[in-house]
Parts: sequence; structure tokens; C-alpha cells
Amino acid sequence: MAKFWSLAFLLFSSFTLVAQNFRPPAVPLVTVDPYTSVWSFGDALNGSITKHWTGKPHPMDGLIRVDGKTYRFLGAASPELKILVPVAKETGYTAKYTISNPGENWFKESYNSAAWKSGQAPFGTKERNDNMLKTGTIFPNEVWYRREFTLAETDLEKPGLNIFHDDDVKVFINGVPAYECAPCFTGDYELKPISEAARKSLKKGKNMLAAYCKNGAGPGYIDIGIVDEKASKGGNIILSAKQSGFEMKATQTIYEFEAGPVHLTAKFVAPLIMSNLELLSRPVNYVVYDVKSSDGKTHDVQILNAVSGLWAVNDYSQDVTGKTANANGLLMLSLANKEQKLLARKGDNVRIDWGQAYLSAPSNIAKSFATGASTDLVKSFTTNGILNNKPGTDGNAASTSMAVVLDAGKVGAENKSLHAMLGYDDGYSVQYFGKNLRPWWNKDGNNTIQNELKNAEDDFTKILEMCAETDKTIYEDALKAGGKEYAELCVLAYRQVIAAHKLVADQNGTPLFFSKENFSNGSIGTVDITYPSAPLFLLYNPVLLKGMMEPIFYYSESGKWTKPFAAHDVGTYPQANGQTYGEDMPVEESGNMLILTYAICKAENNIDYAKKHWKVLTTWANYLKKEGFDPANQLCTDDFAGHLARNANLSIKAIMGLASYAKMAEQLGDSKEATEVNALVKEFAAKWMELADSGDHYALTFDNKDSWSQKYNLVWDELLALNVFPETVAEKEINYYLTRQQLFGLPLDSRKTYTKSDWIVWTATLAQNQNDFDALIKPVYKYAMETPDRIPLSDWHETVDGKSVGFRARSVVGGYWMKVLKEKMK
Repeated sequence: MAKFWSLAFLLFSSFTLVAQNFRPPAVPLVTVDPYTSVWSFGDALNGSITKHWTGKPHPMDGLIRVDGKTYRFLGAASPELKILVPVAKETGYTAKYTISNPGENWFKESYNSAAWKSGQAPFGTKERNDNMLKTGTIFPNEVWYRREFTLAETDLEKPGLNIFHDDDVKVFINGVPAYECAPCFTGDYELKPISEAARKSLKKGKNMLAAYCKNGAGPGYIDIGIVDEKASKGGNIILSAKQSGFEMKATQTIYEFEAGPVHLTAKFVAPLIMSNLELLSRPVNYVVYDVKSSDGKTHDVQILNAVSGLWAVNDYSQDVTGKTANANGLLMLSLANKEQKLLARKGDNVRIDWGQAYLSAPSNIAKSFATGASTDLVKSFTTNGILNNKPGTDGNAASTSMAVVLDAGKVGAENKSLHAMLGYDDGYSVQYFGKNLRPWWNKDGNNTIQNELKNAEDDFTKILEMCAETDKTIYEDALKAGGKEYAELCVLAYRQVIAAHKLVADQNGTPLFFSKENFSNGSIGTVDITYPSAPLFLLYNPVLLKGMMEPIFYYSESGKWTKPFAAHDVGTYPQANGQTYGEDMPVEESGNMLILTYAICKAENNIDYAKKHWKVLTTWANYLKKEGFDPANQLCTDDFAGHLARNANLSIKAIMGLASYAKMAEQLGDSKEATEVNALVKEFAAKWMELADSGDHYALTFDNKDSWSQKYNLVWDELLALNVFPETVAEKEINYYLTRQQLFGLPLDSRKTYTKSDWIVWTATLAQNQNDFDALIKPVYKYAMETPDRIPLSDWHETVDGKSVGFRARSVVGGYWMKVLKEKMK
């Protein structure tokens, strides 16, 4: 029997394009931390439902009522999704499958699959750590499966797939190609379009869905259902406000709209001020509305701001409960998951489902409020301009929202400003080696979210001024260092970088700044995530970089990690109880920690940080002395490219790490160690130039002269004044790279055409003139502005067509600030 859910997610949307040169792949709206992170995935703010960075719906609705007419400026009406063919977690099913290549025609309706096995869905590899798979079917690295389904009708509005595939997939319906994606994967169930031909092949009665999935690396998974998107029915007519302007700055996103005779400016402000840990940690963002008449007349104006219960849960199957409070001149609405399991859910493509989401506004402008069915709230506002002041309700997260009406009253030519605050109180943020840690803003447990909301309100004007100053600094520093397009890349990345972290304090009050490895594997405190993101934090607050490194130091110094090299991570977010990544990266992580420690000492102009951790730094340096120069077959930070022995770029990292260690030894007064290590570094560098030399460039590996790679690790040689390699090494590489450029950037190396944009910026920073720097940066800018993937910025993309290969919303794009760092450290 078919089921209907009024879900807050959208299959496809048609966007009203706004003329603009700066077109982010997705736009940050609310950015607090890895969990509270809401984006617009298109050009028009009212063109689609707002989403969590993972792509899951996190609806936020904004409507403005002008003289009784209602206009939508934020979000989109939620459609109804009719389930035609359920996925495994909705209704268990069995399918015919094989793990041996079945040859031709396996996907056709007439194909005889009698020899295939029957298995229970979902299908996954043994590495897939998923509760659903405990009752599913294991496949090694390839699987073909066929599933018969029945349709009672074919009068469908917008059919599509509800699919979770990891990795490459091909889907057929009734023998017709319906969907294909390679190389790519999803981290959870996502809605994907089906081809027009496949749609036309659907028929009443029996149909056949056939799929092939190939797992390239890591865990594999495949499960497919079919849904039909039904347009939202009923309610009064809501017009679309015309988006007339868009601007994005480091800490804020600004939209301009025409709502009939009223001009509306909507600003989404995230006070991510790195010099102020209290403000950086405060889990509160602002949405500011400025309204004025555009026709010289006076108009009656109200604004509805609504937030979905999906903000407080992992998925649409969970229920929420609402509360309302009035205190300190503020109206405070909240929604929370009914089942609070503190810090219990860990992983990558997951959302928080403990704590409470908040919507707050000054009581004097909050005309009315309610918590209830999302459609009812919109209907009430559209009909009457007010809500029923219902204090709280329980319901399904997907269909329940909290909303407030801000009353601007009579609006004329003079601007009127209103604002609301959006926040999240998680109670405890991270589990750190068995101990639950509170967020930095409440590290001693004596603060409350109500107090933080009051402070955010009291300091509203001052904070907006601080944000404006930060916006100016970020843009102008990057503009001076690398030009306009480079500066815009930095602006694009700023909130993404910081909001991929959570700031907490350890038992001694030391700041710990935990990264989440977004859409990669969900690790917490990953060293090779810290490494590429470091330039931003070295520039504007090294305390935050130390906060990323402290857990790795503690892991070794406490004896919990006993290997002679640095760990890869300290767990899976938000549980930092020890490394969970399945394989070590010994040269990579040890080199990273040594380089970054010396970089911090340079930034702070003292050697104290190295002195504090000297014993373990020496252990890691000793490892690199023996194993670093000619690395064994192992992973590096580019682990998606697979194992590699004799990696020349990884060798540079080891050499840079040892050179950094020698500098620190010298400053600590150990001249003997410094002299010995400097001699070894000099020997390694000379040998490296000989082994890696391939005529007009240096090779990817010492044993393959027909290969090449970006030597981005070399950037520290000049930056930290290590002076290990002659300038001719970088010059030769840059000249060669310019001959290898593709339309959307420089490939990572000779193995594939994909690239990492953060490494391109590091590589471009090796250039000794602006023209060469620009030549390498322009294709990255083109990728960011023209990629067809409308998702938070992906750092791993194809240089041929600009498509994302994987990853999104990761902090590694903090590496974009490498050119600014170079200029500052000269």
C-alpha cells in the first residue's frame, strides 16, 4: 500500500537565475558547527528548500506580508512524496543478485535470472558498519541485482530514485537506462532524477528495476527505491518575491528582494570572529531583515520566520517536541528530538539528534508565534498575518516547525530593521577519551543558552560591526596577496572552514578545536585535515590550530597511542576516544605535526609550543629520519588515490618536517641535534633532486620517471625560511604545471585528471610571479563558479568537466589562505 509523507525535501527545483558574476556552488546561511549548518543549494533563495551541508533537508521558511499579500523569499514549499517502491529501511525486501559478471542483457525484462541468488536488501560490503546491513546481503566489490515491483497507476508527477549507492552505480527500469553515476557515491539516501525514457517505460502492473554497483574503495552499499513528488496542495496563493541582488562576505550572506512595493534585504550573519573564542563558540547566528517602501507610499509589513523540526533530528522518521519561553525581553522557541541520546550517534553523513534548536526574537517585535504543523503555520500567516501563539507541540520532525512573526508595522521610505536569532544548545559536544565535554561557551557548566541568546541580543549592534570589520580584513588581505578572484575564493571558503569544527575545553581548560572530516569518513581531529586547513588559523589565531593538534599530542603523550609516529585521528565525530581510521599514515602525519608545530612557533614568535611537546616531537622526528625519505607503500593525505610507494611529494613532507625539527632544536639550545639533522636534511634534499629528476620536471615516484605530481609540500621551504631546496626546483615544477593545466584546474598528478583545489593554491603559491599564480588560480575560480554540482564547496573535483568527485563542506579549504600566509610571513 502506498504511503504519503509530507517531507521537507525536494527532488528537483527550477531556479530563477540572478545576474551576478559571483555564483557559489551553494550559499551558507546558518553556520555554527558541523551539525548546525544550513545552506541554500542554488541561485535563488526562494528556489529550493534549505538544506544541511550533507544535502538533507533543513527547511527554513521566510515569508513577507505586504498589505495582505504574501510573498515567499526564503525556502520553498515542501512537496509530498508518494512512495512507489520502498527502500530497505522502509519495508524489507528481497532481490535476485549475482556477484559474478552476468554478461550482456542482464538488465532487460526478458533476462532469465533463475540462476541468480536471492538476497535480503540492502546490499553492502563487509566493511559497511551499518545496523541495516546486519540483516542485509554482503557483496565483495561488485553486485548486480534485479527487483520486481508493481505499480497501480502511472499518472505520476515527478518520479525519481531514492538511492544510497557507494560507489559507482548504473540503474535500469524495464531495461531502459534510468540513472548512472561514476565515479561517485552518496553517503546516505538521496533523491535522484530518472531519465525521461525510463519514466516513459513505467507501466501499470509488473515492472523491473535492475542495478549494478561497483565499490572502488572503503565500504560499499546499494539500496534503491522509487518515489513520486507531488506538488503541495491547498492554502492561499503565495507569490514569489523577486530576488534582485546577492552578495556574499566572509561572515554574512546578503539577499535583496522586491516584494511588490516593498524592498527587502535579508542578511544571514554568522559571527565567526577567530580572535574572540567566546563569540566564535556562541551557537547563535542572526537573520536581519531591512524593509522600506519602494513606491513612496506607506505599507503594512510583517515577516514570518520558520524553522523545521528537522534541524533537531538525524532523519525524517524521528519526532520532536516544542517549547516556548519569554525571558529577558526575548521570545524563545525550541524544538528537540523526543528521544535524547547524548553523543550516541557518530559517523559522517549524520545530523545531531540531541539538544535543542532555537528560534528567538525580541519580544517587542515578535507579533505572534507558534509551534505546529508547518503547512498550518504558513496558512495562518498567509490568511491573517498572525499565528495563534501556540506555546508548543509534539509531532513528526519533517512536518513540524516553530515560527515567529516579526511586525514592522507601517513601512515608508525610511528603512526599518528587524532581526531574529537562530541557535542550538547541544549540552555536550564531544566525548574525549571517555569524558563528555561541553562547548567552550559553557565549558564550566554554569552558563545557559538563554543567557547566550540574551548576550547575542544585547551585543547585536557591536557584533555586526565586528563582522563587518572581519569581512573587510579577510577580503582585503586576500586581494592584496593574490587578486580579486583569489580573494573571492577565500570569501567563499571562510564560514565553511570554521563551521566544520567544534570548540570545547579539556579538563584543564585548554581549547580543543575538533574538526569533522565531512563527507570523507567522519573522523574527528584528523591530522591530514588539520594540515591543509592550517594557513587560515596560522594567520588569524594560532590558538585554534593548537586546539586541533592538542588531541594528537595528548594521544601519544598519555600512552594511549604507542606507535612511534603520529596518529591519523582520534575517533569518529563526535566520539574522540582513539583512532578509528583503518590504516596508519606514518610519514604523512608525523611530517604534518612537525611542520605545523614549527609554523606555530614562527607565528607566535617563540618556541614555547615546541618545548611543551618536545619529547614526542623527537620520537616522530626519529621515525622520519629512518623511514621518511623514501616512503614505503603507504597512504598519504591523498588516500583516495590509493597506496603509493616511493612518493616524491611525501618525501618532501618528511624533509620539511625534519628541517622544521632542526630549527626548533636550534632555538631550544640543542645545537648538536640541530647540526646533525640539518646535515641529514641537506643529504636528503640532494638525493631527492637526483632520484626524482625527470628532465623538465620531478616525478610522482622515484621509480617512475614518466610520472609527475604537484609538489605542494614544498611551499613550506620558503614560508618557514627552511631554505632546503634551491629555487630552481619550484621554478621547474611551476613551468611544467603550466603545460598540464585543464579547463578547471591542474590535475593532482599523472594518474588521474581529478584534483584537489586546496593543493592547487599551495602549488600556485610556489610561483615567483603574479602571472603564473593567476594562471593556476583562474581555473580553480572557474570550477567554483561553474561546477554543475550545487553543493557546499567540494575540494575534490574533475579538472575536465568541473564536477565534484567527492567530499564537500570540508575545512581543508582553509588551505586557500596559503598565499596570504606567505605574504604575511615574508
